[in-house]
Amino acid sequence: MQKYVSGLRRAFAGSGGSAPRLAWTGSGYLLTGARIEDLRERHALLRAALAARDAGDLRRAGELAVQGEALWRGDFAEGLGGPYLEAERRRWAEKRLTVLEARLEGEIELGRYLECVHELVRQVAAHPLRERLTWLLMLALYRSGRSSDALLAYEETRRRIEEVTGADPGPALRSLHQRVLCQDPSLLPGAAKGTAPAA
Repeated sequence: MQKYVSGLRRAFAGSGGSAPRLAWTGSGYLLTGARIEDLRERHALLRAALAARDAGDLRRAGELAVQGEALWRGDFAEGLGGPYLEAERRRWAEKRLTVLEARLEGEIELGRYLECVHELVRQVAAHPLRERLTWLLMLALYRSGRSSDALLAYEETRRRIEEVTGADPGPALRSLHQRVLCQDPSLLPGAAKGTAPAA
């Protein structure tokens, strides 16, 4: 333990006068003066990306999401245990997915369907019950001229949701399914946009 504490103190010493301090309290070590700037910046970028998305500026939302994603370097508090840190890891993993979805929605609006399809197939496999990812995959497939694949993606997700929860997909995903079935022209680029389910 002393080896790690000594290493931390040396690392903090190079940070100048506003460096964090590590002090012994009698029952453990207390870190004070530490600021996690990348978390603050990431949170600000996430808020801005979601605000841009909600305002209909998907291009800007995508740009902000790309900046936010660039700040991720592994899992939150990677390698550390405990109930609080596990909860925080889940919370930040959810935020990371929200940023990813905002970026992919922006990419789809920019016409980068093929790239999005490849990434969304991986993400849907990793998060099979996350309806927004399936919604984005269906839209990217449809705009790529692959409406049958979009319908198949819906059916696979519907089946998984039913097996796990006994329920149907939410209204946004069901609505997109109907619109793809009807070959709704408003799904095409430049037409009135559909609304993806909120993260």
